[in-house]
Amino acid sequence: MIAEAGLAALWFATMLALLQLAFGALALSPRFADFARSVAPVAVAQAAMASIAFLCLVTVFMQSDMSVLLVATNSHSAKPMLFKFAGTWGNHEGSMLLWVSILAVGGAAVALFERALDAHTKIATLAAQGAIALGFYAFLLLSSNPFTRLSPAPANGQGLNPLLQDPGLAFHPPTLYLGYVGMSVAFSFAVGALITRTVDQVFARAMRPWILGAWVFLTIGITAGSYWAYYELGWGGWWFWDPVENASLMPWLAATALLHSVTVLATRDGLRAWTIMLSVVAFSMSMIGTFLVRSGILTSVHSFAVDPRRGGVLRLLLAVHICAALALFPTRLGTVPGGSRFDAISREGSLVFNNLLLSVILVIVLIGTLYPLALEAMTGTKLSVGAPYFNATAGPLALVLALTMAAGPVMRWRQEKPGQVLDRLLVPVLILAAALLAMAAFAPSIGVLPFLGLVIAAGVGAASLAPLWKRNLRRTPLFTYGMVIAHLGCAVSLAGMASDAAFTKEQLVALQVGESRQVGPYRVTLKAISEIPGPNWSALDAEMLVQKGDGAPFTMHPQSRTFVDPPMETSESAIESDWNGQLYLVIGAPTDGQNWQLRMWWKPFVTLIWFGGILIALGGLLSLIGRVERDLFSLRRWRSK
Repeated sequence: MIAEAGLAALWFATMLALLQLAFGALALSPRFADFARSVAPVAVAQAAMASIAFLCLVTVFMQSDMSVLLVATNSHSAKPMLFKFAGTWGNHEGSMLLWVSILAVGGAAVALFERALDAHTKIATLAAQGAIALGFYAFLLLSSNPFTRLSPAPANGQGLNPLLQDPGLAFHPPTLYLGYVGMSVAFSFAVGALITRTVDQVFARAMRPWILGAWVFLTIGITAGSYWAYYELGWGGWWFWDPVENASLMPWLAATALLHSVTVLATRDGLRAWTIMLSVVAFSMSMIGTFLVRSGILTSVHSFAVDPRRGGVLRLLLAVHICAALALFPTRLGTVPGGSRFDAISREGSLVFNNLLLSVILVIVLIGTLYPLALEAMTGTKLSVGAPYFNATAGPLALVLALTMAAGPVMRWRQEKPGQVLDRLLVPVLILAAALLAMAAFAPSIGVLPFLGLVIAAGVGAASLAPLWKRNLRRTPLFTYGMVIAHLGCAVSLAGMASDAAFTKEQLVALQVGESRQVGPYRVTLKAISEIPGPNWSALDAEMLVQKGDGAPFTMHPQSRTFVDPPMETSESAIESDWNGQLYLVIGAPTDGQNWQLRMWWKPFVTLIWFGGILIALGGLLSLIGRVERDLFSLRRWRSK
């Protein structure tokens, strides 16, 4: 009965989304203004029904109810409980239900907690949220019902993809979905403001926390996903420019540009049209990301849909949402005032240049991701676009973007003098010059991009602290600290990426038990190979004795695991972290019964990549808290007058 209850709740949520759209649209007319009182309660009720449906799906997975087709094809009774729980969204239908449930809860949060927005704009925003949700509900009910029954029910089920049987599955997708849904809320705000012609500072201040929150979750999701792939897939890399990775990167790029644009609008009443356009683009990128992962056109760990019919329905949904979004912008653009003006050399000017660079990088990634797919669909020709294309095209622009990020925060609004900017950046420029000389002296033979990356990271890291110089740190707003920490995180991540590209040492060897090899500062010895059982797998476990210089030896245990349901072999890397990098070991198959393949990497300062990501997210969180506090204070003061 739990599955039937979940399906009923899903139908109720669909009908409530339809009512939310209808009541919201009617309430915008003076003749039907009374409907306005019903929109917020309907949005809350829709969120409740969607949450009940999702909790029912979680329950049937936790109970291993194999009479539900989705459970039978994506779970197993012998799986650890964590993977039964996370397996709820480790499939196409469950992930889509999680997506729309978060969307519904986001709409309810707008209905309950948004106080700054104009009443009519809020109604239009909720109506737009209802329209987006309605499309996803229809997709679930007509094409991807998560509660379909199976008769007769199997005893155990087919199991979850072994590559997804990791704690990362419990963390990575939900954070990304929260980011995607945050972009849908920002889009709905933009739609509401366009409909009611209220694209102003109040609208921007109301929308900014939602964008900040979505950006923080996208940052956390991408950072966590990168590290998950790094240690789980056993290939030694942290980013592969895979289409599914790009599917999450593109919304992040658009959200970053939107975040800077809405800040200008909220603070200085500028970039009104730019903010609306970026809201549409960010939502469109979220939709494209959802489509790429779930349409079945990609072969990936994260690609859930393989049924062409469902992929076709999702393509239709994508076309409807994105075309409606793109059509609305030009039709209402004439109603958006131009906003205040500013000089090219100013903080606003630097943010515009920053956004242009982000937009160009977004287009580069979009073309590199979609062009091979479009070419194969039209001609049948398979083309691989990989790291060389993205590094050569997006890499230099990313370095220019980092330099722009260093200069922007020290500029004044409206108008700035170049000489004063250089005075404020004197120390960072000197540090950048010192880093350039040091790299030329000690690492002259590394690649151009890693070389420039390390030099620019040093300068940007120093420049990120410049907004705190000569300030009373106890009176400095929290959102200023957030900006500083986020920009510092970008410099830290850039340093990690460049160090990994410049200094990584790799060894691919075949060892017998007792033999040793050197990689970086470590001496690695294969001590033994043994078979060990796991909760739902068996593994060949390599006992590796590792010693760094004259330090105490320690053991590491890379594994090659074999799963039965479904059958698959995976590599479980062993990673040892030190202050200056990581030792990364992967065991392979035996070559002749005595020699074992072993891949070893010494990756200097690679952990800076993810530490920087944490700093970026932390900075965003502090900015969110600080902005909400400031905006609430301003709102209370305005209402008291």
